[in-house]
Amino acid sequence: MTLSAAAAVKSVRRSLARLSSFDHHHQFENSKRFCAFVPRLQLTALRGMAVDLESAAETVSAYVSKSKVFVLINCKSLVASIQERTAAIGGWLALLESAIHENPDLRKKIADLSRDMKQAEFIVTENEERVHLSLQKEGEGRRASKAVQSAIVMELARALGIESHKYTELSAQVKLLKNDLVCSNSITERRILISLEKILNNWSVEPNIQTGDMDLDFEEGAQISAFKNFLCPLTKEVMKDPVVLESSQTYERKAIKYWFDQCIEDARDLTCPVTGQVLKSFELKSNIGLAGAIEEWVNRNIEIQVRSAVQCLSEEPLTAADIERVLDSIYKIAEDYPSSRYIVRNAGLVLIIIKLLRNSSKSIGTHLRSKALLALLGMAKDEESKKIMLEEGMTRLAIHSLTGSSEKEREHAIKLLREFSNDEAYCKKIALEKGALVLLTSLAGNLEHPTLSNLAEEVLARIETIEENIQYLAAAGRFEPLLRRLCEGSDEVRIRMASMLGSMTMTSNSKLLVARQSAKILVPMLAKEEEKAPSLRALHNLSSINDNASIFINSSMLPSLIYILFEDQDASPELKELAASTMANVVSNPGHWELAYADKEGHLLQSKPIIVKILGLLSSASSKCQASALRILYGMASSPQASESVASYIMDGHGLEKIISFLDHAEDEQRLHACKLTGLLSERFHQDVASQLRSSDKIPLLKEKILDTKTIESERSETAGILANLPLSEEEVTTLLGASFLRWSVTTVKNYHRNSKGRTSKSQPSMVEGLLGLLLQFTRSTDPEILSVIRELSLMSVFCEQLNFPSKPRMKQLAALGLKNLSETGRAVAAGHLEPRPPQGLFSSLVFKCGCCRPEPARCPIHNSLCEENTHLCLLQCNCIKPLVDLLSDEDTDVQVAAVEALSTLILESSGSLKRAVEEFERQGAVDALINLFSEVRAGELQERTAWMIERIIRVESQSSRHSLNQNLVRALIEALRHGNANTRRHAQAALTNLKQISGVSGSSSSQIQLGR
Repeated sequence: MTLSAAAAVKSVRRSLARLSSFDHHHQFENSKRFCAFVPRLQLTALRGMAVDLESAAETVSAYVSKSKVFVLINCKSLVASIQERTAAIGGWLALLESAIHENPDLRKKIADLSRDMKQAEFIVTENEERVHLSLQKEGEGRRASKAVQSAIVMELARALGIESHKYTELSAQVKLLKNDLVCSNSITERRILISLEKILNNWSVEPNIQTGDMDLDFEEGAQISAFKNFLCPLTKEVMKDPVVLESSQTYERKAIKYWFDQCIEDARDLTCPVTGQVLKSFELKSNIGLAGAIEEWVNRNIEIQVRSAVQCLSEEPLTAADIERVLDSIYKIAEDYPSSRYIVRNAGLVLIIIKLLRNSSKSIGTHLRSKALLALLGMAKDEESKKIMLEEGMTRLAIHSLTGSSEKEREHAIKLLREFSNDEAYCKKIALEKGALVLLTSLAGNLEHPTLSNLAEEVLARIETIEENIQYLAAAGRFEPLLRRLCEGSDEVRIRMASMLGSMTMTSNSKLLVARQSAKILVPMLAKEEEKAPSLRALHNLSSINDNASIFINSSMLPSLIYILFEDQDASPELKELAASTMANVVSNPGHWELAYADKEGHLLQSKPIIVKILGLLSSASSKCQASALRILYGMASSPQASESVASYIMDGHGLEKIISFLDHAEDEQRLHACKLTGLLSERFHQDVASQLRSSDKIPLLKEKILDTKTIESERSETAGILANLPLSEEEVTTLLGASFLRWSVTTVKNYHRNSKGRTSKSQPSMVEGLLGLLLQFTRSTDPEILSVIRELSLMSVFCEQLNFPSKPRMKQLAALGLKNLSETGRAVAAGHLEPRPPQGLFSSLVFKCGCCRPEPARCPIHNSLCEENTHLCLLQCNCIKPLVDLLSDEDTDVQVAAVEALSTLILESSGSLKRAVEEFERQGAVDALINLFSEVRAGELQERTAWMIERIIRVESQSSRHSLNQNLVRALIEALRHGNANTRRHAQAALTNLKQISGVSGSSSSQIQLGR
């Protein structure tokens, strides 16, 4: 900036005049010192000083016109500015001094002034710098404790020359600062303002020196006022641990430590907040005399407060407000004055609160229960109070509160249990409390409430440090401690953990979890003599669920079991029984063990050497081992992959004779498994099984088992299945079983149908399945007495009702086959009550009439004979056609085949009967159902049976005309002609001929077939 000499002079004069006008009695020394140069500047200032003087005037103006707090906030920048301006002006004067020659006196004055201004130093005092640093930290958004905030106020007041207790004057200075910052864009300055306003608001709260921070109502004149020196200058609260600094000021130990920590963090000297004195020592000396006086005052007031609390809780009726105030007061005493907890305990307040929780838990609500638990939590840190709580059953009450409706109640309950768990003896008591570990485990796994989860985990972690609690924790579903010891512990610890697993009752999910983590440890333990028994018991316990079979197979358990069972000479009978039972559990789940090696020689479990060894157990092992051997054989024979070879090896090794010998064993388990295994073998080797049963005279025994109500239900069901599978002769059906057994069987099935909507045992459907199979034996009989009972008991209706009843596919198949047999028997019975003759099969060319007994019966539209409904040998008269048609859409192929066979008994060879039967089929939807089924089936028995039916139906002219353009049917017939067996191709060709799709049996294909090809 360039000025003319006149303008420069004018500017200098104006600046000097302004500087001269300032009041030199203000507080700050830096501005005073600069203004002292003004008289000398008035004589010597020239053009070069104009700009620097203007800037210096602005800086001095800030000192004078701005608030003192503003100056403290910006003291370093203000000092830097005024220092820079002073040096610059001194430089200008040096230039002037060298230019003046004619006036030596003036030149000397200018030189002196230049030297003095260059040498001048403007400083920030230590106190100002400390305050400036503290305020800058507040501007950074630092969160300070109450003690630190109080120290900042004291420092600020000292820097401002105000006594720290004069809140009004301090507040006025902050308001001036607020005015100064109206146009400020500095975020730091605004943060400092907000922080100071907040600190002063907290500082303005006057301490209650009557009773400190105790808020319970006292009796008139009972309170004892606190002396002011009981209060910490920083916290304004009654001191608990007063300490003295070298400045002779007393503070609460924690409060002054907070201030010291802040000073160290800010890299500044330690100071006494009240005096501002810089401290040379960190030493904090306990003020023993003052501490004793405070303790005496506190105890006196606590005694008064406790007495008042007891009186309040003893009055009736209790109000929620009174209870809450008392509980808050007790918690505050327990937390803030630990040495006075004995006063609360001796006054009986611990017992009173426990009784309140026990007797009024529901009436006081979750909020007050939470407060009560919190008060007891504070008192639980007193050992004698803790003993009282445990003796009075507080553990149980706390556990009950774990189910409380509020999170606070649950939180305080867990914290109380955590306090109890600090002691090993109390840990055991918590573990023994009913439901404690279950609730804690549930809370620990609830991540929706992380606070509760972490607290519960902490309690459980303490409980699990005691080995006696491991089993209780596992019973509650927390297996991690047990598994950790099993995997990481010493041999002795592993043995104890395995023993626990062997005797423990677990859910299926728990067994699966444990097996996944323990199999790799338990299986190798089988090879060590001292670890063999506990590990085998554990494996046996875990093997009872199917999902664990694959885990144990993958862990190579089978060779160890085989070794114990057949080769280990030192193994006790109990261990052999466990090994056999474990193996039986594993093989009961097919699909895992079939490809696993069973011994060191590489034999599979279903190999002949192993089967022979297992059969050997039936002759020489203990009773329990024999039962397990039967279970093993049954499980292996049930596997789709191994059943054929296992059954063959059993038959080759004379195993059937051994197995049948157990059918009348004294023990229920052996008899049951022998029945199940015999039933399985009878499905594949029915002739051999029948021969063996005949030679051992066991067939009458089977009948007796079924009729004996004292025999267990599942055994009766399995026995019925065996008899149903046997190819009994006509004589055996008549003599060994007889009409009475038929009557009993039909009655039992009817009763099951009648009671099916009520509660029935799980074995009843199996029993009905076996009886349905037995009834098939009777449906093939031509004995007059048997036929009479069949008519009398409406056996055809029983089978038909079974079709309408929700049941397994096998039961539907048996019912459909029963209807087929009875329908064929009905065709075979002469209209004039002639002796019945054996059925002629599915494709019989004979036409028979159903029996009748009415004087003037109506003729059956299908049979064109005297059928009557009460003869129960006609599918039409018994309304069985529609249920059989419905079976054509069943998902099970065997059921569909049986339904087709039953319906085929109505398709007679004569043209008149055939036409009537097809017309009846048309009315009941059977024709369309058969065509739809035929269009969907693949090559096999069902296709052959259905093709035969379709071919017979198409013989009727009305049907051939109707379906001649049915492309789905034609396409299915062509497919059957190409890929079916010989019978299927013959039937398909005949049907296509009737549909006029081919010219004849040996003729050439029609155009449609060629197109289809």
